[in-house]
Amino acid sequence: MSLKGRDIVSIRDLSREEIDEILAAARRMIPYAEGTRSSGSLSGRIVVLAFFEPSTRTRLSFDAAAQRLGGRSLTIADASESSLRKGESLNDTIRMLAHYGDAIVLRHPNEGAARLAAMVSDRPVLNAGDGAGQHPTQTLVDLATIRESFGTLAGLRIVLLGDLRHGRTVHSLARALAIYGSAIRTVSPPGLSLPPEVAEQVVELGGEIQEEASLAKAVRDADVLYVTRLQKERFLDPAEYAQVAGSYRVDAAALQGARDRLVVMHPLPRTGEIAPELDATPRAAYFRQAFLAVPVRMALLGLVLNGKVP
Repeated sequence: MSLKGRDIVSIRDLSREEIDEILAAARRMIPYAEGTRSSGSLSGRIVVLAFFEPSTRTRLSFDAAAQRLGGRSLTIADASESSLRKGESLNDTIRMLAHYGDAIVLRHPNEGAARLAAMVSDRPVLNAGDGAGQHPTQTLVDLATIRESFGTLAGLRIVLLGDLRHGRTVHSLARALAIYGSAIRTVSPPGLSLPPEVAEQVVELGGEIQEEASLAKAVRDADVLYVTRLQKERFLDPAEYAQVAGSYRVDAAALQGARDRLVVMHPLPRTGEIAPELDATPRAAYFRQAFLAVPVRMALLGLVLNGKVP
């Protein structure tokens, strides 16, 4: 089993065994991500960060991951500063970027862009988010956070709350959780439920899924509450967004009936859907989740470029 030279476009590109391998490698990378150990395993390597959609955590954590391993990065952080603004096709852009580095990390507003990039690039392509489609590397971060919290990924009860229609993080995460036999409950504002095809895939992969109207009922015996923001930028009609804006908020009162072991996760940024009062409580896992993005992406870069990690 080797990930060397592989594209990571969808979480479905990875088997359970490969996910386990990445997570085990990520755990070994934590001291390197913290700066207490050093490595030059990516010395001489260049990772191209092609971000045609805004990003803070994903872009910077990939940048940090490359540098922590002794590599370097080239970054497009603003689509308006690239030749796409001049009318260049994504196809041509990717072919050009493949000559400049050893791997391409791509974020793009169009669903399917990463798959297209993988088809035309002779360098590995890692999908950092394609529209409302997939975000597989965030899913690996999420899985690492859950496993660190509970020591396992099997047999857990996970609640997905928020904009599940547009949220690419939950599309990828639901599929991955199904592989581990998780029981998934979804809670969302009207019209923003999980797409039927994603729910069907969860069942096909061996997971359980149930839609709940009440957050209080959904979290009563849950292990994880995974919260997502409303994806304002993906609403075609501002009036539709206005109807659901502020429709859910997680605070201490909302979790009164939950188990003591429940943890709250969020891929960030948050825009009011989690009250700051939770930040200092044992339930808050979202800032640890943000840190784990670095060792997880270190593991990915090491496995994809070298076939191994230090």
